[in-house]
Amino acid sequence: MQGRVNRRIGVGVILIAISGSLSGQAPASDTDSRSTTTFATDSQAPSEQGASRLHDDHFIIGKDDVLTINVWKEPDISRSLPVRSDGRISLPLVGEVQAAGLTPLQLEQRIVSKLRNYITEPEVTVMVQQINSEKFNVLGQVVKPGSYSLTVATTVLDAIAAAGGFRDFAKQKGVYILRPNANGGESRIPFNYKDVIKGKTPQQNIRLRPRDTVVVP
Repeated sequence: MQGRVNRRIGVGVILIAISGSLSGQAPASDTDSRSTTTFATDSQAPSEQGASRLHDDHFIIGKDDVLTINVWKEPDISRSLPVRSDGRISLPLVGEVQAAGLTPLQLEQRIVSKLRNYITEPEVTVMVQQINSEKFNVLGQVVKPGSYSLTVATTVLDAIAAAGGFRDFAKQKGVYILRPNANGGESRIPFNYKDVIKGKTPQQNIRLRPRDTVVVP
């Protein structure tokens, strides 16, 4: 009888020990999971910031372009502003800085170098909000001849439409595009409107480049 009682007591002690061990591990597991979650969140922040820092290292900023300049955690410096006619912009702490002729990435680097005198490890993003410096011209027998901003991909047909279409006596078969060359000259590219709209020469409906001039005789 006493032996059975001792065995029952022994089993009870073992069960208590096991349950105590399990209950003691639960908080540690919760703590570990919270620590892991916090670490994962922190480790994602730089990559997300990096993904948002998109650079265009090909576009050249020009006069009248509108730039959005963001300095991380510095709302008093961050702003949108146009490039002045002298090709420069002005920012608090930075002062005057040349923008025209640079890519957004190059301008970022210049602003960063000036801000280092006031801010530890400044992070700057420059984005072109509106392109006003890249333009094309439409001249001759159109309703609204003039200069137009090349803000989106524009074909010759798009340009003629933007200029209001042809006047009554326009030579629609004799349209041409003058395109500046690197050597300072111009290339003359023919455009037969009648053939293009009939689908005969779709290759003539080229995309315009900055400083192209569409001439409608």
